[in-house]
This record gives sequence, structure tokens and C-alpha cells, in this order.
Amino acid sequence: MSTPSTPPAFELHRTDTPLPAGERAALLAEPRFGTVFTDHMARVSWTTVDGWHAYRVEPYGPLRMDPASAVLHYAQEIFEGLKAYRHPDGSVWTFRPQANAARFARSAQRLALPELSEADFVESLRALVDVDRDWVPSGEETSLYLRPFMYASEKFLGVRASHEVEYLVIASPVGAYFPGGVRPVSIWVEKGYHRASPGGTGAAKCGGNYAASLLPQAQAHERGCDQVCFLDASTGSYLEELGGMNVMVVDADGTVRTPPVTDSILEGVTRSSILQLLTDAGHEVREEPIALADLLTDIETGAVAEMFACGTAAVMTPIGRLVGDGFDVTVNGSTPGPVTMAIRTELTDIQYGRRPDRHAWMRRLA
Repeated sequence: MSTPSTPPAFELHRTDTPLPAGERAALLAEPRFGTVFTDHMARVSWTTVDGWHAYRVEPYGPLRMDPASAVLHYAQEIFEGLKAYRHPDGSVWTFRPQANAARFARSAQRLALPELSEADFVESLRALVDVDRDWVPSGEETSLYLRPFMYASEKFLGVRASHEVEYLVIASPVGAYFPGGVRPVSIWVEKGYHRASPGGTGAAKCGGNYAASLLPQAQAHERGCDQVCFLDASTGSYLEELGGMNVMVVDADGTVRTPPVTDSILEGVTRSSILQLLTDAGHEVREEPIALADLLTDIETGAVAEMFACGTAAVMTPIGRLVGDGFDVTVNGSTPGPVTMAIRTELTDIQYGRRPDRHAWMRRLA
């Protein structure tokens, strides 16, 4: 990743048809995840000849794309996800954008895309939020979800890295990821399908990983479960991650365990933040393989007290039930555990400006 530099100037092209204030207020009153978008989007173009250029904020709208655009044929694309939070004084902040910028650069490298500097990444967020700040909701558990993404735009059907790329940031006001707010979810443990494999793209945030999870996710819903958890592709014995979240286990003695980050597991920004807060609170934290067979035994004996999943969209979600071929077990009586809820409260209080940010994780955008 390139070293930090002076942030670029994003040229502003305001929309001629902003959503009327009354209609916007109605949408912000009850935001649904990822269904409504703000008036503008940030955009930067890249070519092998000119590098990164044409920094602008422009009206949100459809993209013009040639049918031969490389991304449509070879899925050369990556994305990120982070949120903007309105604080009590009306200012707008985001959480650890430098970490998202670093992961975005690692994903770009793995997908043979150009790396965007941290300065460019963070400034693209600031430029968009600055013009669309009225879209940041202020209700409980609400935020403005920011979606940076990059895709191969060259009109070319040869199998090689694209010579033309587009980077954009779009934004959507959102409420809780799971309907009904914070409640224990049921997880189907998938043994037949795998999200990623060693040497693959599991550690990159690219759409192909999520596409691979959609069929088993649909099958999990058919079985009455909210989410699917994948096992390692090598042995089919160890927990890796959910379709879009990392997973953690809380033992009865307060120790917290989570699968170690490998080339088939995405390194979550929320995950690393939670591990820091757990350490601050005096918990022993262990990043180690978690065998499904051992986990089921530990749940039955009470050695495991809680489980939760974590990620940007849902923050922290208690896991109340694990279901799979030949087993159906309840975790903590299918109620949220005290460790899960205490750390979730601390993390969200930091994000919403309700308690001190002792790790300097927050970055003001507007």
C-alpha cells in the first residue's frame, strides 16, 4: 500500500434533483439495510497510463458499462463496508477507516487491482459524507453505511488484469442488520460447501466469496436458521467464519476464543476491535483453531457459556443455537450472554460518541 499523502481534492458536481427534505426525513425515520441511497457518490478513475485521476463527487445514478467490461466476465472487483455515526453534538464520525483502507489495499493486491492510498480512501469518505451529511440518521442503532468498491471496467475479454478501473463510494442510511434488533440468531453449520480454501481469496473482501455463500445461506434459511457457518476446506472439522461475519466463543471461565486469521478467513475490523476491548476488560483472548466436535461437547457440558458473531453491518450478534447434520444445540439458553452484551455496549458507545475513545479509533468526517 502506498504511504499516506496529501488528500486529493474531490471536484463536486451536485445533483439537480436532490430528494426533498420531507421524503428524506421519512426514510431516515425507519431505515432498512441497504435499500435506500443518498443523493451523491464519490468516484475516482484509474488507467495504466494515467494512474488515479478524475477525483469527483457526482450525482448517484446508474453506471454506464460496456457488455464486455472485464468485471462482468472475470469478477475482478473488491469492496469494503464501514459506517458513519452521528454524535450527540451533530458531528459525523467513522470508525477506524485506516484499517478498512489497509484491508482494501490488501484485497486489491490479491485481485490484481491498483492499490488506493489511505489518504485517497479516507478523503473519498469525507467528501461524500460532507455533501450528504443530512442523510446521516440519528436514531438508536442507526448509521450511514458506506460502501467503497472497485471494479475492472476495461472493455476486454482476454484473461488478464484490467487496464482500466473505477473506484466508487455509495452510502445508505441503515438501521439494525437483523430485523428485531439484538437477539440470538440460529446458525446452520455447513459441511458440504465451503466459503474459501487455502491459497484462495478468502482473506480478500471480494464478491466471489460472498457469491459462494449464497446457496448454503439460502439452504440455511430453508432449515429455519438465520445464518450459515462454514468449516475449513482442508479437513471439514474447524470453524472458520459465517457468510459475512467472524465468530467467537466465550468459555465459562471468561476466556474468549476465535479462529485465527488465515488466507481463507477475512480479517475483520470489528473482530480486531472486539479482541482489543476484551483484552482491556481483562479477558484472556486466544486466536486458535476451534474444532466443531469439541465445541459441541463444550456447549453440552457448559464449558462454553456464550457465542457471538461480529462484523461491520451487525456489529455483534449473539448466537443462540447451532444446527447441523446430526446435532441441534442451544447456547446459553438462547439468550444474549453478559460478555457479549457488555462488549457490544462498549463498542457502540465509542462509535456513537457516548464514551471516551481511548484507542483513537474514531475519525471525524463532517
